[in-house]
Amino acid sequence: MSTTLENRIRVYRAEYRMSQADLAEKIGVTRKTISTIEVGRFVPSTIIALKIAYFFNVPVEDIFRLEGDNTPKVTD
Repeated sequence: MSTTLENRIRVYRAEYRMSQADLAEKIGVTRKTISTIEVGRFVPSTIIALKIAYFFNVPVEDIFRLEGDNTPKVTD
């Protein structure tokens, strides 16, 4: 099974009462970029993911997470 990237962008946008266009303008991308990331059709670059997290003032892991059987496990 493949690993997928889930995100909570829509949740954070709702908390901030922002449209996709509002967020896109704030981080310097198009509304379509935000839309395709939200629905999982596009995996954002590290830079875009960090810009989204910085904008909402949360760690990137609060917005994005890996889901699936091939999720790497951290061991000591």
